[in-house]
Amino acid sequence: MLPLLLLLLLLPLPAGAGSGPVTVLTIDGAISPASADYFARGLKRSVEHGSRLVVLKLDTPGGLDTSMREIVKDILASPIPVATFVAPSGARAASAGTYILYASHVAAMAPGTNLGAATPIQIGLGGPENEPGASPARTESEAGRSAPASAAQPSTLTLKQFHDASAYIRSLAQLHGRNAEWAERAVRESVSLSADEALKVHVVDRVAVDVADLLKQVQGTRIAIGGTTLTIDVADAEVVAFDPDWRARLLSVIASPSLALVLMMIGIYGLLFEFLSPGYLLPGVVGGICLLLGLFALQILPFSYAGLGLIALGMAFLVAEIFVPTSGALAIGGVVGIVAGAVMLVDTDTPGYGVSLPLVFAIAGASALFVLLGVGMAVKARHRPVVSGREELAGDSGEVLADFSGEGWARVHGETWRVRSLQPLAQGQRVRVTRVDGLTLDVVPQATLPQRSTS
Repeated sequence: MLPLLLLLLLLPLPAGAGSGPVTVLTIDGAISPASADYFARGLKRSVEHGSRLVVLKLDTPGGLDTSMREIVKDILASPIPVATFVAPSGARAASAGTYILYASHVAAMAPGTNLGAATPIQIGLGGPENEPGASPARTESEAGRSAPASAAQPSTLTLKQFHDASAYIRSLAQLHGRNAEWAERAVRESVSLSADEALKVHVVDRVAVDVADLLKQVQGTRIAIGGTTLTIDVADAEVVAFDPDWRARLLSVIASPSLALVLMMIGIYGLLFEFLSPGYLLPGVVGGICLLLGLFALQILPFSYAGLGLIALGMAFLVAEIFVPTSGALAIGGVVGIVAGAVMLVDTDTPGYGVSLPLVFAIAGASALFVLLGVGMAVKARHRPVVSGREELAGDSGEVLADFSGEGWARVHGETWRVRSLQPLAQGQRVRVTRVDGLTLDVVPQATLPQRSTS
């Protein structure tokens, strides 16, 4: 009997019944790869620390479909309950946030919050990017925006997106016994609900003022998780906040389309200046780092190859204007290419992922000034005649220090040089340097050179 009791004591307690803390995670802003990474690490940390419950405080206008699905997968695979709490008052769980709310074991909202408007929007301007399996779709998150029901004729791809998104959110609703009909309307008609309305139609489970109020309300709630049913026990549980760390904040900043564009342009400027005027090192180092960071940001963001190509073409036109003057035609084409490429690089309709037009025009203007003035000056400097160093000695004059035949010594530029001449030279005779051969100068008597006209 005693061994059996010891064995029972060694067995791990079931989720929700232990003495672990309640972990609070916070996502405030657009759903992005940084958000998905932060949530995954926070959930893993909660499991390792034996948390009884994970509370995800959510305030988002929507975001990337791929990142949203990663968060949903983590929630569905979580061994501990996840309660998504739309808070504080004034927050929203629009678009991608609605899917996350439906996927959670407990869905809660604070008074004065809203959810909905989950219509999927595809990124791109046509062509290969709009084909199934190409760049990932995003979810539109403008609450209250009417659905495109009045559109003339939805494309096949649009219908596929609607059907896929509708089936996805309906399956999440059925998984936790929530209102599947309204969930489908949120996708097809972009409807939204306030917190009280969502509670009445059984879209959410609780309306709470804060996290402490939410924990009181969910105490003793029975939920299904991992094929079993357990009771949430958070009485007297310590509340531990796992705020976004430097890694999450860095990824969030880098994943900003505006910053990605700026970093990429700085990288191009730095490398271009270093290539055309080597030796400064700092522009090349800074440019290489910025270009890699910009390309990394574009790697985790859906972007248009056409936009990237237009930016590169615009830069090429600006550089070509320096070498092939065209009275500004190539320069104008370069500015237009950079502006068009920046606008197309990242879609501007999704909240949190647009590039502002003032920034685009500022970058285009700075590009023109930098290339035409900065790089142009560097190119002109390379073609200027040498004014110092050994190369400048050719053509200069000097004075023979002692009589010699063959090789001797002369003073050139205030320095004593070994000189070589095919003719005998006398002390004090003026000579002209014709060639620099290592540390020896080839000279000829200055009188034998053709005299320049003084007329």
